[in-house]
Formats: sequence, structure tokens, C-alpha cells
Amino acid sequence: MISALYAAVARRRREWYAARPESRRRLRHPVISIGNIAAGGRGKTPFAATVARMLIELGERPAILSRGYARTQPEDGAVVVRDAEAIRADLARSGDEPLMLARQLPGAIVVACADRFLAGRLAEHHLGATVHVLDDGFQHFQLDRDIDIVLVSGDDVAGASTFPRGRLREPPDVLVAADAVVIVDGGELPASHAPSFRAVRRNGPVVFEAATDSSEPGRVFAVAGIANPRRFFDAVAGAGWVIAGERVFPDHHAFSPREVREVFSGALAIDAVAVLTTEKDYVRLLPHRPFPMRVGYLPFTMEPEPREPFRRWLVSSMAAARDIVLA
Repeated sequence: MISALYAAVARRRREWYAARPESRRRLRHPVISIGNIAAGGRGKTPFAATVARMLIELGERPAILSRGYARTQPEDGAVVVRDAEAIRADLARSGDEPLMLARQLPGAIVVACADRFLAGRLAEHHLGATVHVLDDGFQHFQLDRDIDIVLVSGDDVAGASTFPRGRLREPPDVLVAADAVVIVDGGELPASHAPSFRAVRRNGPVVFEAATDSSEPGRVFAVAGIANPRRFFDAVAGAGWVIAGERVFPDHHAFSPREVREVFSGALAIDAVAVLTTEKDYVRLLPHRPFPMRVGYLPFTMEPEPREPFRRWLVSSMAAARDIVLA
């Protein structure tokens, strides 16, 4: 009953904004939203990074507009995490995902702010942005978007429920509002008027702080503070590392000094050759350096497969969006 009520309210909220386009604020340059209908674990942020890389290849200067969730020192205004030259903010002011994106994407702009319109205006007028990528934007109705890309797992459309019974933020029928649906983790493509694509997760080799550190697999202590830690542990094991111990934290968790000491004590107690974590967790560990032992992260990307049809669609959608913005 409560889940049905939640779904009705979520649907009504979307309909209210759809019927009142004047209630949405518009930026000068096109806005591409990367979102989903479920809570976490669908790869929105890695896919936003992939789209930003494509835009850079096309000669654009994308601005990634992030809410900066779970910042420990939030500010009233917009925080420039990265401009065209360098990273400009630390973890406390930026949040883990914006800082991770800033480290990954030289050539992009990253701004953290709860008010995405304010962030976009700053990026357009002062940082040279030519297009915006809204990380986790499908439910952000206050800002007008030109392209809505929605990542969906097969679990999201096969009998799933909205909060609190299930993990869905909105019922699957809202996918009619998407401009493109991207299926992750396999599953069937949902019936949709929008173009549909598939995306695959690709894990890279483990990255250590010191480039000279050996990446030869061995016994490790694995740490994950993300929405789906089991997927990370499986990826570590799949890469040949032996997980001799593990620790799970909530998503976006701010590590305390005591917790960091416990992680390293646990790793040393089992004779681990390193602590391995996710890239998002790694940026949250960096303020606790120096580390008493090797720490590495397992990077992953979320890539459209095949890539070229999605790239062609993105190019044509961008051209159409520019025509609308300039009209």
C-alpha cells in the first residue's frame, strides 16, 4: 500500500512539472541528463564520465553538474571542483563523486552544487562550458533538460517495486519520458518509444598510489562503501586477487580515523599485500595519508556496447538540442 502511494506521488510530481514547463529553468547551452529510476548501483556516474569523454572528443567543453552528495563541508554556493586547468577543491568541499570525476576527466569542468542551474550558469559564464552533463538528473525537474538518458537494469522493469518495499524511485512507466534507455547488467530491453542501447562494465587493472608498485595479484584486504559492494568483491576476485578479508561501509561513507586504523590493522593481521578498494572509496581515503601499506583501487567504466551507434545518436541529439536552444 505504501509503495503504491509512493509511486502515485512520484508519478504525479513528474506530471506536474511536465504540465508546467515554465517552472523549469533553462541554461544557455544543452543539458544532457544521466539518471535512473532505481536507488544506486546502476553506474550513472561512470556513464556520465563516458558521455563527457565523448563530448571532449567532439571538441566540446562539458561541465558535469553534480549535487555533491554527502559533502562534509557543504557551501551555500557552487563549488568549482575542476576547471579547464586543474582540480580546485578538496574532498570535504566537493564530495566523493565530483572529486573522482575531476581526477578522471582533464578537459572537463566539474561543479558541485545542490542548485544545478546556479552551477550551470557559473560554468557557462565563467568557465567556458559549451554543454552540461547532469549526473543523476532524471528526477531533477527544476532544471530543463534537452536529452534524458536513463540507465535501467533488468531488475528495474521485471516486477520491481517503489520505495519503501523496493528500490525504485519511480515506477517503470515513467520511462516514456526518456530520450534514450541504456540497459545495464543484461536483461531485456523495455518497451519504449526511445532509442535503446546496452552498456557494459569494464574493469581496468588495479591502480596503486605509487606507479612503481607491483600490480601482481596476491592476498588483499578489500574495502567497499558503495551501493553494491558484492559486485566490487566479485570483480577483485575475477581479476585474480585473493580476498583474505573484507569490510563494507555505507555508500558515500566518510571514513573516521578509527575506521581507517581498523582497516589497516585488519589487513596487516592477515598478511595482506595491499588494501584494495573502489575508486570512489579511494578518494575518500586520500585525506588519511600516509598509509602504512599499499593501497590501490580497481577502476571501472560503463561503456555503450557497441559504442558507435550511441555516439552517432549523441551527435544527432546534440545538434537537435542546439537548434532548440538557439531558436
